[in-house]
Amino acid sequence: MVTNVTTITSFGRSGLYDWMIQRATAVVLLVYTLFILGYVFFNPDMDYLQWRALFDQTWVRVFSLLALLSVGAHAWIGLWSVSTDYIKPTGPRFLFQVICGTAMFAFLVWGVQVLWGL
Repeated sequence: MVTNVTTITSFGRSGLYDWMIQRATAVVLLVYTLFILGYVFFNPDMDYLQWRALFDQTWVRVFSLLALLSVGAHAWIGLWSVSTDYIKPTGPRFLFQVICGTAMFAFLVWGVQVLWGL
C-alpha cells in the first residue's frame, strides 16, 4: 500500500518537489557565485565605490535576494532531510528544526536589511 505522507515541516508538497527545489536553488546559487567571482576576477583593482555601484543596481539586488532566498530554501531542505534521517526522537528533532528555521529566518531578514537598506 502506498500512502502520501505530508508533514508540516517539509518545504515542498512531496519529496519530488523538495528534490526539484533543491536542484533549482543549487543552479541559482551556482550562477550567482560565478557572477560574483567573475566580477571580482575582471575587476582586480576594485575598490569600495565600484562594489557599492554594483550593488546599487536594482537587478543585482534582486539577483542577490533570489540567491539569499535560495540559500534559505536549500539549507532548510538539507537540514530537514538530515534531521529526519538522523534525529529519531521527535522532541530533539523538532527543537533542532526550530533552531535552524529561526536562524535562517533571522539571516534572511538581516540579508534583506543589508541589501535594501531597511
